[in-house]
Order: sequence, then structure tokens, then C-alpha cells
Amino acid sequence: MATSARPRFAYQIGAVGEEGMTDRQLYREAVADAELVHALRYDAAWMVEHHFSDYYPQPNPLLFLSHIAAACPGLGLGTAVMVLPWYDPVRFAEDLAMLQTLSEGELHIGMGRGTAKSEYDAFGIPMETARDRFRECWEFTRQALEGRPFTFEGRYARFAEPTTLRPVLDGRRPHFYGAIGSPESAAIMAELGLPPLCLSSFPDHLLRRILDTWKARTTEAGGNPEATMPLSVKCFVAETDEAAREQALAYLPKFFALQVRHYQSDNAPWGDIPGYQQFNRMFANLRKLCDPANLGDYMAQNLVGSPETVARRLRQLAEIGFNYFIVSNATYGVPRAVRHQTIRLFAEEVVPRALEAMPAAAE
Repeated sequence: MATSARPRFAYQIGAVGEEGMTDRQLYREAVADAELVHALRYDAAWMVEHHFSDYYPQPNPLLFLSHIAAACPGLGLGTAVMVLPWYDPVRFAEDLAMLQTLSEGELHIGMGRGTAKSEYDAFGIPMETARDRFRECWEFTRQALEGRPFTFEGRYARFAEPTTLRPVLDGRRPHFYGAIGSPESAAIMAELGLPPLCLSSFPDHLLRRILDTWKARTTEAGGNPEATMPLSVKCFVAETDEAAREQALAYLPKFFALQVRHYQSDNAPWGDIPGYQQFNRMFANLRKLCDPANLGDYMAQNLVGSPETVARRLRQLAEIGFNYFIVSNATYGVPRAVRHQTIRLFAEEVVPRALEAMPAAAE
């Protein structure tokens, strides 16, 4: 399912750095990454949303990205993802309109339901309402950003009188995507008119199934199956395969250990919560990835190696159908020197190699 669209490349920044840094210092690290990404002409800087832990202590990506918009004029901005069930739909749409108005670059908004039960509990929001809340927030936002008076009657948002959201956008609109937490989610996102935002933690055959399902359902509904298809992928690039693997093996186990704690995956917290039962199975082996000895398959699925090795894997992922790659090694404990080595080598050596072997995409 190769795509004819020219691939684009973004980097996911985060409040990360060497252990012992204060949150203020971690935030400065994320800004430094964005400034380098901007200088090297990446398409965008993306950011995730998480609360209350070392696993990305950045609760408001839109607020952070508004700062990046001023620090790096023209750089695209993205979220992977905003967890819609935690937001009042009116406030969410207003905040997006403000960020789009204040920024000069493109705005990419990946949206999801969220998976951490601890975060849902802290907000006092029942997880069983997640799908309904997601759908309503998205439907409200889609109408609100049209810039016309509209009414809305939902469970969580109501405009009884025709109301126009302010600021009114000047023609530019955010690009929206729906996060895929399971292959079955592809059909749901197609129904909502949202291209899928995928993670490279899925093996290639499931990534193909996700894109095939989304395109088939979109075509059945009369939509356009040609879209920007983003893939979020972990990336460690060094001069040699061995050096890159050493970096990945040094830092990824800490990343997965934080996930185990953040998602409470050892306790299988999702139980019989509607729409979340599959996560008990999907997260069952997360603990194993905390052991470097078990990371071989994960590193092979992602982008770990020399520029030539990473370019070869990137071409494989493009052949599946992805045309927008959000790469990152900004995880807990990774120092600036390691992050910036990957950012530089990816932009200066990986991308040219990858595009050279994609003549149809590079035209």
C-alpha cells in the first residue's frame, strides 16, 4: 500500500533530560529540542499529554506549543495526543482556535481517548464514558471551527442559541487525526472522518491491517482514502548500528518501566470497562520490555541504527502506507547530547537516503 505523497518528518519533543533535573529545567530541554528541530527544517514539533508523573510531566500541550510557536516562528506544531474525554468541548475548541491564530506554521492535532486509569480517576471522569465524550468533543470542535453561528445539543456541551466561536479562523484549519489504540479502532476513526495516527509498537502486519481497514471504511462512506498517515516511532541514530543499539538499550528500559507504573499495567486496571478490555491483553507484556534482553523485536520495529539502517527501515514503513513520521528519542533520562545527535543525523543523513530510494514520493 505504498503512498505517492511525499513523506514528511517531525520530531516529538518532551520535558525530558538527565535524571535529577527540575521540571523547569526539563521544560527548557524541550524548548532547546524544538529550536534545533526548527533550525534543521523538520516539518513540526509534536508533544504528548500526560499528568502527575515522570512519564512526560506536561499536562497542557496546547499551552506549551503556544510558547514554541513564538520561539520558533513558522515551525509546525502537533499533539500526539490530546485526550478529548478530559476536556470541556467548548474550551477545547476555543484553545485550538487560539493556537491556530497565534501560530504561523501548520497545526496537527492528534486526539485519543487516553489509557491511564489513574489520570481518569484524578479527573473524576468514568472511563466507560470515554468513547461518548471523545465523539462529542470532536463533533463539537469540527462544527465550532467552521467560523459560522451554530447550535449544538449534546450531553457535555450545549449551544441553544446560534453562537460563533472566537477567534474565527482566517482560512487555515488544524489537521486532525484519531489515535489508534487497537486495530479495531481504525473503523471507528474512519466513521468519524479522522485519519489514523498509529504507533510503531504494532507489528507491520497489524499496521497494514489498520490502514487497509481505515481506507476501506472511508471509501465505503464516500470519503477520500488518500490522507496524511502519521506514524509515531522511537528513533535512535548513531554513526554505527552498535552505538545506536547501546543508546536504545540504555534508555528504553527506563521508558517502559515508567509506562508500567503510569498505566498500572501489572494490575490490569481496565477490567471490564467498555471499550478498554483489549488493553489488558495489549499491555500484558509491557513489563518484559523493561529488560534490555527483550527489546530486540521492538528495536527492529522502530528506527534504531546507523543512518543507512534507519533509512532502510523508514522505507519499509513508507511502503506500508505511512507518509508522515513523528520520530523521537525524547524519553525519560535521555540527555540533550544523545537527543540532538539523533535529531541531527536523522535530518542530515537519514532523510536524504530515504527519499533517494523513494522516487515517486520525492517528486
